[in-house]
Amino acid sequence: MGLFFFAYRDFTGDADAMLGNQGFGRAHHRVLYFVCLRPGMPVADLLDILKITKQSLARVLRQLIDNGYVEQKTGRSDRRQRLLYATEKGRELFSTLSATQASRINDAIASLPEEARKTVTDFLVSMVDPADRGTLERLNLTAPLS
Repeated sequence: MGLFFFAYRDFTGDADAMLGNQGFGRAHHRVLYFVCLRPGMPVADLLDILKITKQSLARVLRQLIDNGYVEQKTGRSDRRQRLLYATEKGRELFSTLSATQASRINDAIASLPEEARKTVTDFLVSMVDPADRGTLERLNLTAPLS
């Protein structure tokens, strides 16, 4: 568990520093990550993925919208539906945050044998609650690390 703690601390550290410069935190990063991953994602899906309350999401989402990182549109077929899209500014921040984290992951697995990449993916998937593994597949998050 100690190794996992240190790996997570360092994995999030660079992004946390950049987010802090914007007045944001990890909650903002998680929202931006999934909005960029799935443009047009309904708010309801985001709530389900993040397993947070509407109130928690509303605060974070309002800050991202007010600062020009995310925009919210009404659904075409269901006018009650709120669909989320990253703006250019949001995609740029996401790209910067993702580049530092992807670099850390790629550096960590670079010295591993090819078959170890599947082992790493299998390990991470096994850490996810079995009830949420279908969501991983829907979001295409179970592909081997590269």
